[in-house]
This record gives sequence, structure tokens and C-alpha cells, in this order.
Amino acid sequence: MAESSAARRRADAAAPPADARGRHPEAESRALDGVIHHRMRLGIVSALAAADCLTFNELKALLKTTDGNLSVHARKLEDAEYVTCTKRFEGRRPRTEYRLTARGRRELERYLDHMEALIRATRGTLQR
Repeated sequence: MAESSAARRRADAAAPPADARGRHPEAESRALDGVIHHRMRLGIVSALAAADCLTFNELKALLKTTDGNLSVHARKLEDAEYVTCTKRFEGRRPRTEYRLTARGRRELERYLDHMEALIRATRGTLQR
């Protein structure tokens, strides 16, 4: 059902003021990290948080995914500076290794805290 314009105005009036770029800080603090929230990317950062470093093939086997899928999601994490990628050769064979950066570890911690808060809030509504 469409929201009435009066209801939209009331919601807008109740919202915290936007900053100079039109963003609402409170709403942004409640938003999940879209980079980590994707199932495959969450799997990558979680695996890397538990290990010092993992190779491409180790991640691929652990996450049961394809080369292309892992490459795309690992690149997004690299672009966000959540993981680093090191490529080298062992003999004639390429070896790609991934590590979680300090920023990636902080963002994973924030994401997990956020999810825990959502779970606590939702559990509270189930008691009604």
C-alpha cells in the first residue's frame, strides 16, 4: 500500500538531520556493511580471520565455490582494502595468497557486533 504524503512528512520530520552530503548518520550506523554482508564475502573474511593466510585454492575448497566466483568476491574485498592479495610463483606454478587486513578485521568485528545486536533485539520481540 502506498504511504500517504502526510505520513512521509511525519517520518521525515522524525528522522535525524542529514549532514552536508545529505546522509543520515544514525541510519548509516544501523546499516549493515554491504561489502561483508554478502554470503561469499562473509565466508572469505571469516576464514581469513581464523587463519593467518589462505591460498586461492584453499579458500575455493573451503567455500566450495568456483574460480570465477571467488575471484570476483575477493576483488571486491581487495578494493575495499579488507584483504590483501599476494601473487607469486613456486617453480612454474602460480600461488595466490590472501590475508585479512587490520581494516578488514575491524570491519568484521563491527559487522559481527551489529548482527549480535540485531539478534538480541529480535529475540526480545519473540517474548511478546
